[in-house]
Amino acid sequence: MIDCIWPIAATLGEGPVWDARERRLWFVDIKGGRLHALTPETGARESFEIGGNPSFALPSDQGGLVIGNRDRLLHWRRGQVTELAHIPGMVTTDRTNDATVDADGRLWFGTMDDLEQTATGRVRVFDGTSIHEAGGAAIVTNGPAISGDGTVLYHVDSLGRTIWRYDLRGGAVSLFGGVPFRTFSGDEGLPDGVVVDAQDHLWVGFWAGGCARRFAPDGSLVTEVRLPCANVTKLAFGGPDLRTAYVTTARAGLSAAELLAQPLAGGLFSFRVEVPGRALPVVRV
Repeated sequence: MIDCIWPIAATLGEGPVWDARERRLWFVDIKGGRLHALTPETGARESFEIGGNPSFALPSDQGGLVIGNRDRLLHWRRGQVTELAHIPGMVTTDRTNDATVDADGRLWFGTMDDLEQTATGRVRVFDGTSIHEAGGAAIVTNGPAISGDGTVLYHVDSLGRTIWRYDLRGGAVSLFGGVPFRTFSGDEGLPDGVVVDAQDHLWVGFWAGGCARRFAPDGSLVTEVRLPCANVTKLAFGGPDLRTAYVTTARAGLSAAELLAQPLAGGLFSFRVEVPGRALPVVRV
């Protein structure tokens, strides 16, 4: 059963992540410049004005969150913001997009062309001190997501309709020799955010596809969950058993008629899954 647990009408809801320390879900509205928090146990909802285009917010080993915002990584502690790093090599129309964390606490994140015209997007790695450009050129990057044993990285070229699979064995921080994990047709929507569950299956949100899909490690489709809005951006697994899937969606790109037909677009949704997710490591800063 799909529930809209927060009809927040985000312009571009993204980046849901479960904070096990605080038993709280964080997510952002990239185009709205806001950070949101939901505490399921109490039903408490909080929203914070960040400004710019916060695209992910991941728990830090020093408390608070690491936020990607345009060309910078920020450390946010309930209103106190410090700059961690300026991202080198970005053009003026680039911004950060999606992100994940590996077992060593390194932040893997994508950048993209905010005008969605030029393949200036890249996957980058922040090790707590410096930022390394890993590769994976695309107009719009999504993901990355990393397998449970840390040997596989999935990188999404959204406008190319392709999810790429890279070998990270040996502690690699550069993306070479990638192979297509799955390519999608025009009527399936655009692959958006991705997350790996405890069986190393990949859950993918589909922009203009109105669904989330679960794929086995061999790329075969296992499950499809339909949502009552077209633009499904990303999932996160939370709750005490990590079996509640939280799903962000967006109103951006929808016409007035489409918005009328999709009143819950931009809302935060949830549903239960049989296979739990994995707790995401905290970012080392």
